[in-house]
Amino acid sequence: MANHKSAQKRIRQTKKRTERNRYYKTRIKNMTRNLHETLEAKDISKAQELFKQINQSFHSYVSKGILTKNTAARKVSRLNSLVKKSALANA
Repeated sequence: MANHKSAQKRIRQTKKRTERNRYYKTRIKNMTRNLHETLEAKDISKAQELFKQINQSFHSYVSKGILTKNTAARKVSRLNSLVKKSALANA
């Protein structure tokens, strides 16, 4: 256990940040998994709606400091290409 006040504070901060990061990481994984499942079910209109929500969420995470700008852009870009590819395949 930490003996200094500053070290005890750092432990408390780390716990808070770890919980917050775990929440957002799980949320990101769940959103992408839901989109993949929707694409496998070939429900393109629902997939496009989900993609809009994901895009908005990821960019809000950038402003909160959860994701970096490039990471969010990369994830959104890959999901967008999947949605477009499946839309063209079903058209």
